[in-house]
Amino acid sequence: MTTLTDANFPKEIGQSKGVALVDFFALWCGPCKIISPIVDELSHDFSGKATFGKIDVDENQTTAMQFQVMSIPTLVFYKDGKEIDRVIGAVSKDSLKQKLEQLVDA
Repeated sequence: MTTLTDANFPKEIGQSKGVALVDFFALWCGPCKIISPIVDELSHDFSGKATFGKIDVDENQTTAMQFQVMSIPTLVFYKDGKEIDRVIGAVSKDSLKQKLEQLVDA
């Protein structure tokens, strides 16, 4: 799991190859605390198949605004550095796992 910032986001995600999932969160956000362990588990399940990162929207407002993150948690799926899907709010592990499997296998 990579800790993302305004400074490293373009390199870590924008220039990445393959599938990436980014968790846009804030420390004070209740639903973010629910989804965080799920994203952590998925990062282990998909180790070597996808990249995972988390970015605190309070500390990295430039990136949050650039990607028009208006609600948190927002989970954004990327393929080869381009956004291809997003999920807003706390969702089930199975739902996220299914999306990741589709992207990794595509």
